[in-house]
Amino acid sequence: MTKDFYIFRHGQSTYNLEGRTQGQTNDSVLTELGREQAATIGSRLKGKGIEIIVSSPLTRALQTAELANKELNVPVKIDDRFTEVNVGVVEGWHYTKIMAEYGDVFDKLHHPQAGTDDACYPGGESKKQVRERVFAGLEEWAAKEEYASIAVSSHGIMLAQTCVALNQPMQDIKNAAILHIRKDHDTWKIIEWL
Repeated sequence: MTKDFYIFRHGQSTYNLEGRTQGQTNDSVLTELGREQAATIGSRLKGKGIEIIVSSPLTRALQTAELANKELNVPVKIDDRFTEVNVGVVEGWHYTKIMAEYGDVFDKLHHPQAGTDDACYPGGESKKQVRERVFAGLEEWAAKEEYASIAVSSHGIMLAQTCVALNQPMQDIKNAAILHIRKDHDTWKIIEWL
């Protein structure tokens, strides 16, 4: 059976605007531009047969899901597995401070070079761990017979690691980007960016 997933990154957040890393902090909310981007996601997904939106529990993703849903009018559920990477001690830091204190870890986490899957900030989560939990969530939702077309409101690194898992490394995922992936029997593949 074929299952379609439309995974989107939240709209611009206050931390995006300030140049701060977010991770799993819940202090960051959508800016006015982010709210506009979220509404646009709904328009772009209209006509795709979306039956449910599954959202990260973080406010910026949930706000995006709710605003996009004004066009879709489907149930919105929360799934912790689609939350952003845990960045440990650097959560909320400005990127200049991260580069000064953990530049080597930053480079490993933001570039697809070999041998970096286990890199993480102190107290944080690795790229490999992100992929494992995300695909555990995707597999579970794909197994639900009642849904054939599912939208997921999530985050940049979560999306980047989904691409890595599907052999299309991408590191610069823009706010409000939408990735269409499909599970056909036991095979996952990228269909397109919307």
